[in-house]
Amino acid sequence: MASELFSPLSLRSGQVLGNRIAKAAMEENMAGDGQLPDGQLLSLYRRWATGGTGLLITGNVMVHAEALTGPAGVVLDDAAPLEPFTEWAKAGKSGGGAMWMQINHPGRQIQADMPGVVWGPSAVGVDLGRHSSRFGRPVAMTPEQIEATVTRYAVTAHRAEKAGFDGVEVHAAHGYLLSQFLSPLVNQRTDEWGGSLENRARMLLDVVRAVRAAVAPSFAVAVKLNSADFQRGGFDADDARQVIAMLEPLGADLVELSGGSYESPAMSGRPADARTQAREAYFLDLAKDLVKTSPLPLMLTGGITRRDTAELVLASGVALVGMGTALAVTPDLPDRWRHGREADRQLRPVTWSDKALASAASMAQVRHQLRRIARGSRPKPNTRPAYALLTEQRQQRRALRRYRAWLSAS
Repeated sequence: MASELFSPLSLRSGQVLGNRIAKAAMEENMAGDGQLPDGQLLSLYRRWATGGTGLLITGNVMVHAEALTGPAGVVLDDAAPLEPFTEWAKAGKSGGGAMWMQINHPGRQIQADMPGVVWGPSAVGVDLGRHSSRFGRPVAMTPEQIEATVTRYAVTAHRAEKAGFDGVEVHAAHGYLLSQFLSPLVNQRTDEWGGSLENRARMLLDVVRAVRAAVAPSFAVAVKLNSADFQRGGFDADDARQVIAMLEPLGADLVELSGGSYESPAMSGRPADARTQAREAYFLDLAKDLVKTSPLPLMLTGGITRRDTAELVLASGVALVGMGTALAVTPDLPDRWRHGREADRQLRPVTWSDKALASAASMAQVRHQLRRIARGSRPKPNTRPAYALLTEQRQQRRALRRYRAWLSAS
């Protein structure tokens, strides 16, 4: 039986995706020397490229060398050599699908032991209760820093296009910098970047405008946006609806919907709103509402693991199904669906009561699978969360030493 899942999707840039299944961004934390993609990332993306997705979106690539979500983050700025990125793009496109780069600035969501800068729209720190000290204290950005950061996004997008990527996705979700500007809880500015939603959206809109101007019309420009922050008084679905409408005149191709932040990690399946916790497609109810008025095609990510669920998402009017964890466990899942099969394994659930630690362990479990795939091994989804987290912490300490040395020598 024919399925819309395997029908092409044409975007306003003229780019045509081969099907409606995308590998959503997952932060790999696998940069090699010089914060560059190396053989590990190339091997991982070659594996995904043969798995049947129409689109691969990289984990977030940092636009500012002094502001990384983690010490093993990839950086593409005006000083980075292009050849490693060219090879990465080739690896991701080797199966015939499209390859987009997610570009990001963490803002205030930076670990306290990281060198560099901790910036935010306002001097409002990450509130994780007893874990709050894990993050640096942010300083409010100056207008000059805001404008320089907008330029950094455009530079990274331009260089991604030169390297052979087919598009970029501007990360404005999950509590990172652009999401922080959108949030009335974090953005307490009283100037042109704060207050009304139009002002809080100004930096995102400036970024998209600058990126679109820096790349060819045929190069795709997408935005990842929270459908909601899942925090009382935060960015909500009505805000998302208005921001999507603001993006349409700027030439955006697509908006990917997700949700949550480090403070309310809905994107890892443990949202503050318990109603969304125990099912697949965490944000589908919100997406169903947003799709009614959206002038842009929407992509939905969050908890999708079965073909029936993916079909349900498309039936709601969403144009593209995004999957992360499912493809970390079963890299060829789209091909399995095409042949009437499902995944035969699931990641071990994390049931810890401490939500912050549970979210960190869940992400560590996923990255453990990514490293196995990159080495040519099969995923091992029954890995214990505590083991994955402790292993990652050791790797992060080594990466932090390398990053500090690299940054001081730059």
